[in-house]
Amino acid sequence: MFNFRRIEVNPKAATAYVEAGATLGELFYRILEKSNTLGFPAGVCPTVGVGGHFSGGGYGNMIRKHGLTVDHIIDATIIDVRGRILNRTTMGEDLFWAIRGGGGASFALSYHTPLKLSPYRRQLLLQPANDLQQKGNLTVRVTFMSLFLGDSNSLVSLLDEKFPELGLKKQDCFEMSWVKSVMYWGNYDNETSLEVLLNRSYTNIYLKRKSDYVQKPITKVGLDLLWKKLIELKRIGLVFNSYGGRMNEISSSETPFPHRRGNLFKIQYSADWKVGGKIDDDLNVGLIRKVYEFMIPYVSKNPRGAYLNYRDVDIGVSHNWTYKEGEVYGRKYFIGNFDRLVKVETLVDPNNFFRNEQSIPTLK
Repeated sequence: MFNFRRIEVNPKAATAYVEAGATLGELFYRILEKSNTLGFPAGVCPTVGVGGHFSGGGYGNMIRKHGLTVDHIIDATIIDVRGRILNRTTMGEDLFWAIRGGGGASFALSYHTPLKLSPYRRQLLLQPANDLQQKGNLTVRVTFMSLFLGDSNSLVSLLDEKFPELGLKKQDCFEMSWVKSVMYWGNYDNETSLEVLLNRSYTNIYLKRKSDYVQKPITKVGLDLLWKKLIELKRIGLVFNSYGGRMNEISSSETPFPHRRGNLFKIQYSADWKVGGKIDDDLNVGLIRKVYEFMIPYVSKNPRGAYLNYRDVDIGVSHNWTYKEGEVYGRKYFIGNFDRLVKVETLVDPNNFFRNEQSIPTLK
């Protein structure tokens, strides 16, 4: 699929057409070529492929303002199990619903997606960092990063009123264009050429990711215990992605992605290592499983939610692709939307040709 990389941007209509093998970096770059005032709410990692990003829901640093990436998909071209080329009209609304977050390679082959772009003028990045390091003692580094769609004067005034404890000053803020903010979140400095967004290579590391959703504030006691656990484990990182805003306004059944209203934030647990092999693999995967187990009291329950695009075989796999097997992981990824996804799969791919270890099963 990586050869399907065509991208067309129509600035007058504020739309883009992108094939599944393109990367987010390529999409962002092609938008910039045609417009300095349009952007698209997607992920912050430029080498992520759009096909996988879209099929799992997709999110980025503007999630509270614009929701998910799939909330901006207006059509799609797919090849179904019978070899037919279908669009939104000919595939029907049920299948169009399913492919916008129901997972790649479960229903059909999606290769061409029209998107609705969003207007942007000025953005502001806020990064007051608290290292919280104690001399001679191990501790945890905490960094706060946020994106504000507006100017620094407006943000400072707003936070002086709503969050004076932060003590935000104008010099803490960096005003920049949308594409520059993409570069910043991708860990590039302002001197780096935008051409780097066209680089399709990726870092050769080993990694493990897990996810959780938090629906009630973690108590100070809980945070203190988490702090100690992270110091004990040493290698594990946590990323909290704030929800609310637009995510509270869209129904949990609007797309297959169900984690909308009621979630305060998502946690990404991460472990990275450079040298592969059973010893290092077992060590790092074991550490991330320990912190995941530790977090049980503080995260969503019945089911314990998970984000599909952080594929995690720890929460279950399917071998015969039965409904019962699929429920083990399907309820965590899709909660109440799982049953509708199964019905769509049964209708459009009754023999379950499109399948993987965590794909949507059929009712048969």
